[in-house]
Amino acid sequence: MNTRKKRLAIVGNGMATCRLLDELLQRGALHRYEVEIFGGERGGAYNRILLSKVLGGDDPDAIVTKPPAWYAARGVTLHDGVSVRRLDTTAKLVETADGTHHRYDVAVLATGSQPLVPPLDGMTTDDGELRPGVFIYRTMEDCLKMRAHARAGDNAVVLGGGLLGLEAAKVLSDGGLHVTVVHAARTLMNAQLDELGGEMLERQIESHGIFVRTGRTVEAVLGADAVDGVRLDDDKTLAADMLVLACGVRPQVEVARASGLPINKGIVVNDTLATEVPGVYAIGECAEHGGRTYGIVSPAWEQAAILADVLTGANPQARYRGSKVYTRLKVAGIDVASMGRIDPELDSDEVIQVVETRRGAYRKLVARGRTLVGAMLVGNTAAAANLVQLFDRGDLLPEDPLEALCPGASLGGDARADRTVCNCNKVSEASLREAISCGAASVEALCLATRAGTGCGSCKTELAQLLARHAPAAKRVVAA
Repeated sequence: MNTRKKRLAIVGNGMATCRLLDELLQRGALHRYEVEIFGGERGGAYNRILLSKVLGGDDPDAIVTKPPAWYAARGVTLHDGVSVRRLDTTAKLVETADGTHHRYDVAVLATGSQPLVPPLDGMTTDDGELRPGVFIYRTMEDCLKMRAHARAGDNAVVLGGGLLGLEAAKVLSDGGLHVTVVHAARTLMNAQLDELGGEMLERQIESHGIFVRTGRTVEAVLGADAVDGVRLDDDKTLAADMLVLACGVRPQVEVARASGLPINKGIVVNDTLATEVPGVYAIGECAEHGGRTYGIVSPAWEQAAILADVLTGANPQARYRGSKVYTRLKVAGIDVASMGRIDPELDSDEVIQVVETRRGAYRKLVARGRTLVGAMLVGNTAAAANLVQLFDRGDLLPEDPLEALCPGASLGGDARADRTVCNCNKVSEASLREAISCGAASVEALCLATRAGTGCGSCKTELAQLLARHAPAAKRVVAA
């Protein structure tokens, strides 16, 4: 019997790799693999979803999920701050930027996404570096540079009205800066929200003291040695001591391209997450499955579990069939949820909307017969967990679909207990209540026991509410 361990090389050390390592270890992968990680950033893995906390002044270690000591303690080799140039798929070698070669038997590309950076006039210096005061919002290092530069009373322009841009805007505004968000589309978060939802979100954002310019783009960066303003496409100028670029992302496929792997928008994989090149797989934001790429974390985590099953033999028949996309987040302090189709596709699709003008809240669902095909909520996401359950499982809507927008109106006690509270990790209320009954008496303990709250963190308020309802009073510690 051959007991030689195979070499498993994972390129990238982001959230997809972090979860893949957990799934591999749970299945005893270190008995059959020597694992090497190649990460372009210094240090261990961190939760990119929580970068705004670092921008706001938190210790960077607060969002680190796997410090370097974690890898060493488990016999995993981490090459941090090391860029990979390509895979030599014939010789089965990982070639790094300094020309070093590392052997592999199985390779996984988890290179994630890279930011879209528009070619703005005046954005770079003569040597091609970003002009002082121009920042890309993507990495831990980016956040540390931004917070070192930002000063109360300064003017900041954030280019991009998606999730990252709005997060950056809120943190900078809370720090005493005058902030303007410039967004090319007519409404904010147009990828997740319809026009009315985007308008409702804009009102909420502006109520927090942030100015918004939709339907506009930045044409040029002004200033001699450093940024002192920007010119918009309508020739108006805005004073700016800093410009933050948060214009979206695209799959990071350069390593795959240099390695001769099939690429469309992302690295093309099949239902086992394998590329057509033997021994090479891809997961996360860089992977394209069924003609689709995903820019959120939950599909990456689903893929990690499938790939760990396949690579360890825990379930060789495991297959990835695609993910139903839903997001539930706090955007600049405002609760937002979106899932499936945000607009009807068929003439027979039914749309139900609830607009609470005074409260600044908006709820909408799209139904096809009694099947939920999409929903969105802005400002009032109390129905989100129930809607996610209906959407994810394909359960039938109530006879009156409006009831689905009213929490608790249509679901009985047993169904409610089985609802998903943590969308990122698909943790049900029943699982959380079981953890509470087994002694988890704080939000932190619930997170540790179930993984709930360890993704985007938007469900932590619900975790505290469950503790208040179900934990013994003598043991209850609501604060995390």
